[in-house]
Amino acid sequence: MAEHPRPLAYDPQTAAALFEDAQWEKSFASEPNGGNCVEVNIGSAGLVGVRDTKLPESPVFVFDTGEWEAFLTGVKAGQFDLS
Repeated sequence: MAEHPRPLAYDPQTAAALFEDAQWEKSFASEPNGGNCVEVNIGSAGLVGVRDTKLPESPVFVFDTGEWEAFLTGVKAGQFDLS
């Protein structure tokens, strides 16, 4: 996979500031009791944030749209399925 330069320094502890609080959405596959969940934020400037639903103050992982699309393609193809 090709390396892409990051346009800004990445710090998972402060990356949440790149995203609007109201834009976080829980996965449709989340468990009703709040376990094993992630939230995604399709932010501006072509960035996608991912964090732990149970810990809103948790570090935010940031992807650009190309990285996010590659991840979703892999998920749909079963690349990350557990055996």
